Amino acid sequence: MRVNGVAYRTVWWDAGAVKLIDQRRLPFRFEILSLRSPGEVAEAIREMAVRGAGAIGVAAGFAIAQAAAQAPVERFDEAIAQAAGVIRATRPTARNLFYAVERVLASTAERKSVEDKRAGALAAAQTLADQDAASCERIGVIGQQLLGDSTTVLTHCNAGWLAFADWGSALAPMYKAHRDGKRVAVVATETRPRGQGAKLTVWELAQEGVPHTLIPDTAAGAVMRQGLVDLVLVGADRIAANGDVANKIGTYTLAVLARAHRIPFYVAAPTSTVDLACPTGEAIPIEERAGEEVTWTVGETAAGTLERVRTAHAGSAVRNWAFDVTPAEYITGLLTERGLIRTEPQAIRELMRTPAPSTRLTR
Repeated sequence: MRVNGVAYRTVWWDAGAVKLIDQRRLPFRFEILSLRSPGEVAEAIREMAVRGAGAIGVAAGFAIAQAAAQAPVERFDEAIAQAAGVIRATRPTARNLFYAVERVLASTAERKSVEDKRAGALAAAQTLADQDAASCERIGVIGQQLLGDSTTVLTHCNAGWLAFADWGSALAPMYKAHRDGKRVAVVATETRPRGQGAKLTVWELAQEGVPHTLIPDTAAGAVMRQGLVDLVLVGADRIAANGDVANKIGTYTLAVLARAHRIPFYVAAPTSTVDLACPTGEAIPIEERAGEEVTWTVGETAAGTLERVRTAHAGSAVRNWAFDVTPAEYITGLLTERGLIRTEPQAIRELMRTPAPSTRLTR
């Protein structure tokens, strides 16, 4: 990730602290949080200081490593199990969070001494972070087959650098193409109510110099009808065994519109997002967040201060689903670090049996 020309990851380990870019402050402020306990990491995930399927998975993995480092010898297993419960309870939909907790806990179970368990937890968490970044870079490489010499891609929410350790999923092909000199442009939806497209995606694209246009969510159909986009490429928070995909609320609407306008609709995600234990999208837990995210917003005033203001009538009932489910039949293909496949149960099972590629991360 480039921020004013300086390379960053979204989440990283630093001498016992979990450090991360505070996404609540972007694009107005660039601030880094230093979290000293698993409880602080859990709060950062819950309050969306860190968000995005891969990024919360990496943060969760480091939180378990942190719990292992801090757990007293006499109640080590109990302490890390308690921390794992707290982390699991933060956000229910993204598979990557649970995958990361399972991976790091398993690393401690394989070792006998507490010191070995602590070392194993940190090594597992760091490996998971490196694999997340490498998988997304690989998605960027494989995704070039979706792009011509001049392509305009519509995306939703934020599935870029900030949503993973690095590179992102849906935006990785555009970053790779841009660096390779291809003509690629992105149309980004603002993504109400939290505005991840308006606040995060276009900020990322600007940092990288990728041409882009921000549109209201409600303009997507009109943009498609005018022939202004060549394909839709979005991320995912959980992929069921049958190919149904949970992603940011509004994704299903875009899939329906894309089908109506005969525009290819692809989903990009690392295989850590696939949940073979989840048979269909009906079984995916859908997070519902506080209504105040819909009725209030934070922005920068003309004077340069950040302020929170009400944007809706105070007496109205509000429902605020964070995600929706797009049925597999609406999805043209699933782009992963192991290849591009159709969203069919057999193809997904074969994908998950395919050995993970050995990918050298570009520095």
